[in-house]
Amino acid sequence: MSENPLADRSRWLLAGLVLAVLAGIVALRLTHWGGLDQTAVFYLGLPAGIALFVVFAARPRSGTGIAMAALTVVLALSAPLLGEGVVCLVIAAPLLYGVVALVTAVATSLLRGGPRSHQALLAVPLLFALALEGVAGVSLLPRQGRGEGGATTSATPAQVAAALAAPPAYGPFEAVFLRAVPFPEPVAATGTGLEAGDTRRVEFTPRTTLRIGAEPTPRHLELEIVESEVRADGGRVVFAVTEDTAFARWMDMHRATATWTARGEGTRMDWTIDYDRTYEPSWYFGPVQAYATDLAAAYLADTFTAGAAPAAAGR
Repeated sequence: MSENPLADRSRWLLAGLVLAVLAGIVALRLTHWGGLDQTAVFYLGLPAGIALFVVFAARPRSGTGIAMAALTVVLALSAPLLGEGVVCLVIAAPLLYGVVALVTAVATSLLRGGPRSHQALLAVPLLFALALEGVAGVSLLPRQGRGEGGATTSATPAQVAAALAAPPAYGPFEAVFLRAVPFPEPVAATGTGLEAGDTRRVEFTPRTTLRIGAEPTPRHLELEIVESEVRADGGRVVFAVTEDTAFARWMDMHRATATWTARGEGTRMDWTIDYDRTYEPSWYFGPVQAYATDLAAAYLADTFTAGAAPAAAGR
């Protein structure tokens, strides 16, 4: 039995709070209930509450516990200051906790000495090497990435092409990951046509900051068709990114390609998004960015096939 029931109770309370907060954050992001995920309650009150609870309730009894509690306070207090950078903070949080736990365990083992300290010492050069990734352009994995996703519709290839040529009606993200993490969401688009040289401008949810008197900053993505082939049984259109104020801090997006082909009684549409990863370490952010971009490509395919489906139903 523990010698300090009060400390044990504090840890259980902290664990319960963390679980409740995580559940609440996910619920708010998924449902947008009451619009609270876009208010100061979410971005200021919630982090401040977490930080205060950790400071007053947590009573860690080990080096790892102290480090975890300190990291929690730092993350909670830094979130409101990052603006759109909170996307990276949320995604990087598991990596940060993992690194803190590993480094603390190694340091504790070295300080205690004994046979295991020699084994822990072997982890030091490995951690040092991993920490240098990204410095002077060094990357363990290729920076180039591609997201892929598709959807099938009962519409004809001509109807899919017509939907692609017109501004789409963007809906909310359905993928849990895209909804839980505060990515920019498309709200409107302008521009028509499928000929080379035709352009698109996609508007996203605005960027907000905590600067006094600051107004929400619009952000957008501008694209130009650089390749186009439209046939009776399908087609392929390549959109080159000419300006990006929505995702530039997250990735260097180059182009998006839409292809569609007649399949049975309907049409299969696929999207690919080519980009360069801009975050390290590659072994962590590489898979995360690839997964997010796959979901974005699937979202585009669903959006445009949904736009073609009503026309198909009205034949």
